[in-house]
Amino acid sequence: MVNKLTTNKRVDDSVWYAIAATRILLGLIFLWAFFDKLFGLGFATPATKAWIAGGSPTMGFLKSVEGPFADFFNSLASMPIADWLFMIGLLAIGAGLLKGIAVRLSVVAGSVLLFMMWLASLPLKTNPVIDDHIVYIVVLLIIGLSMNHQKWSFAPWWQKLPIVKDHAWLK
Repeated sequence: MVNKLTTNKRVDDSVWYAIAATRILLGLIFLWAFFDKLFGLGFATPATKAWIAGGSPTMGFLKSVEGPFADFFNSLASMPIADWLFMIGLLAIGAGLLKGIAVRLSVVAGSVLLFMMWLASLPLKTNPVIDDHIVYIVVLLIIGLSMNHQKWSFAPWWQKLPIVKDHAWLK
């Protein structure tokens, strides 16, 4: 017997819209982190430590690393290349997810960034393995697996561009 829910188009569409909403919300999380670090909006980053005020977007997090990879991550804190890569990553990942373009690239880059942040957070305080970084990676993977069913995105336009047609990794 076939389950009626699996053959109901409205259920299928609602799943794709839920994933689209999740993609957009996660994009906004990345963009919020970018703008907070850029301008020091006073949430995670005070105005005096904003990137445009001469602060380092990587200093606070990476200098506080105490786990098994502390030496490595502490050495990256305040390095201009680390600051630039981190900020470009936050902006590009957030914009890609928000607009539904370069989703494959956004999923991979976002997963790598979050995995590095997870490594820097070890040992975890409340759970030996899972924290929000791992949950976000799983959410990104779900978004990546649903790329062909994107709703509320510029994907149809994006995927018609010649450069995207020639380079599938840009999808």
